[in-house]
Amino acid sequence: MTDQPTRDRSVTDRCLLSTRAYGSGQYLAARQSLYRWQTPRHDLPGIVAGELAGVRGVVADVGCGNGKFVARVREDRPDLKVLPMDVSPGILGAIPGAVVADVQQLPVADASLGAVLALHMLYHVEDQGRAVKELGRVLAPGGIAIVSTNSRTDKRELEHLWRRAAGDVLGVREGPARVQLSARFTLEDAPGVLGAVFGEIRTIPLPGMIEVTDAGPVVAHLASYEAWADEMGVPFPETVERARELVDGVIRVEGAFRVSCLGGVLVCR
Repeated sequence: MTDQPTRDRSVTDRCLLSTRAYGSGQYLAARQSLYRWQTPRHDLPGIVAGELAGVRGVVADVGCGNGKFVARVREDRPDLKVLPMDVSPGILGAIPGAVVADVQQLPVADASLGAVLALHMLYHVEDQGRAVKELGRVLAPGGIAIVSTNSRTDKRELEHLWRRAAGDVLGVREGPARVQLSARFTLEDAPGVLGAVFGEIRTIPLPGMIEVTDAGPVVAHLASYEAWADEMGVPFPETVERARELVDGVIRVEGAFRVSCLGGVLVCR
């Protein structure tokens, strides 16, 4: 089994992130798509846009990925200037006005932004303390940082599924865990990390239940971690296929496969 420090390095490896993991929007879109089957359906881009109600001027979306939040803010708030940023040039191709940038050293002047977004991305940052200082540095007085991540309890059913599938492939009782991206910056840990810079942090929890009657969305989600396949210590395609068989079995018996979710948004001042 690969040790955890190696996995942590792979989750923050800028070369891996900008090529195999986020060289295009394919894998990120697969992970996002699983939430179509969640109840209640949380409109996360809408929540973020709503939190910007009192903001004026420039908003930077740091680690903007495929631009899902950029598009919504531009639609809801055409009065704001939105600056998309990401470390991966490949994923930025279709986003107007996007620039390649690292949250640990933002190419933005001090106190120049009305808001900064760091949505489901700080777990990819090697030096989170430095990144949070940068988020604070670029905000104008009264500005806000909006951060999101998942709880350490999020989608535990997928972790159990993966371990069982990996164990079956390896011929052991339980296989190694898969790489869990948000484990480096969980909803429970985030206030402590952010509190080093921000004096006021408000957490908006977003619980839900995903229920699928076809294995496809779950399989696509698991397969989207292919960039980290080498770190998982198990034949990756075979494990994904075994997971499909296990999910199909649950659906035949129970009528659906269910995954409990808990994510959250943190609004920082």
